[in-house]
Amino acid sequence: MTIVRTRYAEVHPGLGDGADPVTTEIIRQGLNAAADQMKQSLIRTAFSPIIYEALDFAVAFYDADMCMLAQAPTLPAFMGTLGFCVREAVEGVGGPATLSPGDVILYNDPYGTGSHPQDAAMVVPIFHDDTLVAYSVIKAHWLDIGGKDPYCTDTVDVHQEGTIFPGVKLYDAGRLVSDVYRMILANSRMPEMVIGDINAMVAGARTGAEALGALVRRHGLDTFRRCVARMYAHGEALVRGWFERLPDGVYEASSVIDSDGVNGTPIPFGVRVVVDGSSVTVDLTGCPDQVGGPVNCPLPSTVAAVRIAVAFLAGAGEQPNEGHFRPLELVTRLGSLFHPVRPAPCFMYGIPSDHAIELIIRALAEAVPESVPAASGGDINALVWWGNREATGEPWADGAPHPVGQGASPSADGASALMYISESATRFTPAEVWEARNPWRIERLALAEDSGGPGRHRGGLGLDLSFRILEDQYLTAGLARTALEPWGLEGGLSGRPNRLTVEYPDGHAEDFSLKTRIFLPKGAVVHLRTGSGGGYGPAAERDPEAVRADLREGYITPEHAARHYPHAL
Repeated sequence: MTIVRTRYAEVHPGLGDGADPVTTEIIRQGLNAAADQMKQSLIRTAFSPIIYEALDFAVAFYDADMCMLAQAPTLPAFMGTLGFCVREAVEGVGGPATLSPGDVILYNDPYGTGSHPQDAAMVVPIFHDDTLVAYSVIKAHWLDIGGKDPYCTDTVDVHQEGTIFPGVKLYDAGRLVSDVYRMILANSRMPEMVIGDINAMVAGARTGAEALGALVRRHGLDTFRRCVARMYAHGEALVRGWFERLPDGVYEASSVIDSDGVNGTPIPFGVRVVVDGSSVTVDLTGCPDQVGGPVNCPLPSTVAAVRIAVAFLAGAGEQPNEGHFRPLELVTRLGSLFHPVRPAPCFMYGIPSDHAIELIIRALAEAVPESVPAASGGDINALVWWGNREATGEPWADGAPHPVGQGASPSADGASALMYISESATRFTPAEVWEARNPWRIERLALAEDSGGPGRHRGGLGLDLSFRILEDQYLTAGLARTALEPWGLEGGLSGRPNRLTVEYPDGHAEDFSLKTRIFLPKGAVVHLRTGSGGGYGPAAERDPEAVRADLREGYITPEHAARHYPHAL
């Protein structure tokens, strides 16, 4: 049994001593602003709604030691993975010594990105004079890159999931490498959309590189590096200060994943969180071996899950940098669900990753009950659609995550219909854009009454969404947490799980969770019912006025109120 410890060692200790705090803050905010420039450039030039509407991407800067300098508010699920992307992409082309100004590296190997091959990274090295000082990187979802289907829930090895580019130069010293470009075109069902998005990613990464380069030129490389070291030290102190307030101990939680998408067997697993002074260790060595279906989670996304949970609890709302994660250690077992080895399939890696985030937070509820919410709907409810247009035969595809209800907290009701924390900077496409671009009609889009878990504070409501199909097409459903109800805390009751139902024109209906290539004939209706949040505290303690307000707003029915809140009536 091979145990792997992933930790974040301090780079250049003491370098930040004496750095001016005002200059440090100017540089920190300058890095955040530069990352936002990169984000906006990508949004304004992307071809696919999954990028410019759903915001299914992440952008960040890494220093020459591949430590995270800054990230724009984008996809948190990629937060812990981009450093791996940069490292593996650079190694794939021969290391830092082989890099030149104008290079753009393409990388999408799932075992280095932590994702399916459709989540591809573009890495641009940034030079100051002749010195490599940083990297700008964008990781974004492409609509198709030659997998067995545009989106897969039933793959049995990684080679079915898409074409892999294991670190290749798309631009070499500013010159397009046409062979790589043509390979991308040849391995996509929708080459025009994918190439449009690739060009947008290149433009965005170069925009970020120019902005960071200007920041270094303004302050000088020596000042920049000293202030960055101080910035890292501040992030580390912030997180260590939060964990120092927790009682030392071992905290555990367990749950069950619905299935692996192939065998249909539930997958139980658990986490151990060890708090020792100002350090925290997340131990996943007790999880099951890697499975035959695509819910294996490669190490980079396991790291991301841990980072998200810690940033959620201890990050104080700051945009993170590498320093925030120095107090963390992750322990995994090679060949397991959270550290699989090639060629295990991993297309639906986000299912165990999202589940682990909730379990880490739940485990720490024992240590800090005043800071931890009940469970949310716990999934992104990914739907990906594709087909050929009736009138022209032109191929099309679209996809999006969908919001869930959030868990109630000790001080407030859960928020309704928000993206799950791993996708909290994303959004689902407006109905008007969907209907203008795709062959369906939105017949219902509403908060689901009575769905929030009852409690002193009510869980957030899920969403009811119905699509009427106007042309024959296909759908891949990527739902998890369809059997497990979102748990309440401290006496609060559970919320509702996620559910997808297809109502066919002949009148019969069928439920799906993880299912690839569902044929949807014209006239079918797809009903998505996203999960809600669990309640916090006993329902009998809910403020009667809050119950009456929920009735007025239509969040609950009189029958629900009579069943769970009779004291308010």
